[in-house]
Amino acid sequence: MRNEKIYQMSFIKIYNLLLDKIKRKGRTEEELQLVIEWLTGYKKENLEQLLKEDISYGNFFLNAPLLNPKRKLIKGSVCNVKLESISDPLMLEIRYLDKLVDDLAKGKSVEKILL
Repeated sequence: MRNEKIYQMSFIKIYNLLLDKIKRKGRTEEELQLVIEWLTGYKKENLEQLLKEDISYGNFFLNAPLLNPKRKLIKGSVCNVKLESISDPLMLEIRYLDKLVDDLAKGKSVEKILL
């Protein structure tokens, strides 16, 4: 049931949390948008529109225009949980983004993050 709470959260709330996280580390909103576009296929204009709407975080991923097939190459852990051990497909998509944002916040270049 815990996952349902995450799926129902507002996308704009999550986006702002991710943005705050990377900005504290000296990264930019443009870099966050590049990572999101690479993962989901949402272009900058699409993101700007979604940020004005009241879309849930779950629906943000469920309605993604084109999930990048290379996302399955993302390895590692988020919150001490290995990505490979996540069985819920929607939660896995969410954690892929979390991992990319974590790498961005740790100072990795966008080019290295985007496989």
